[in-house]
Amino acid sequence: MSPCSESEIHVKRVLSIVCVGLAVTGCAKRPDAILPVDVPMAAYGNLNCEALLQEHLREQSALATISQQQNQAATGDAVGVFMLGVPVSSTFGGDKEGQVAVSKGKVNAIDANLRAKNCRASAAGPAS
Repeated sequence: MSPCSESEIHVKRVLSIVCVGLAVTGCAKRPDAILPVDVPMAAYGNLNCEALLQEHLREQSALATISQQQNQAATGDAVGVFMLGVPVSSTFGGDKEGQVAVSKGKVNAIDANLRAKNCRASAAGPAS
């Protein structure tokens, strides 16, 4: 066998770096690193305070559920990249980044309506 030339070694290094880069960039983000989608206040403007508070609780619950799934996807990707070199969860549809972003945007729009209508902030729970 003949040893590899320097140019072949260089090409292999570059390809390895590119593959690792692609694997890492394909990983699911943690929910706290995901920015909310801009949902207009008008989407909830027709609701009264009681309905807004109910919608706030419902959307907060949905956000908690989808955030947990996103955390699991991020953990699965980290393990997959470490063990196999592939972000397994993202590859097989586990990444819920878009859903987390939309849910965060809805919570923000509901919060803005609650403030604008001077609804009881204590009943709305913690702001997100």
